[in-house]
Amino acid sequence: MMTQQPSRKDRTRPLELIGLSGVLAIFTGLVVLMSTREVILSLVFLGLAFIVSLVVLAMLALAVRPTGDEQIDLDEQDRSQGH
Repeated sequence: MMTQQPSRKDRTRPLELIGLSGVLAIFTGLVVLMSTREVILSLVFLGLAFIVSLVVLAMLALAVRPTGDEQIDLDEQDRSQGH
């Protein structure tokens, strides 16, 4: 059985989510640092913002329905695997 390699877009999708979460976390950490001047508190908020934004973005990515081409590709994969 020949397996098809994922496209470049499919492979970089997780990196996009992590990168966007990182940007949001850094922004949150900087805002807290500039307003409180406490490094530990800003690091706590940075970590919290990273985790929360990563989970929210991942859940939103899962909630998106596949487009026409993606649905055809999924149906072909299901047929080739015998489902």
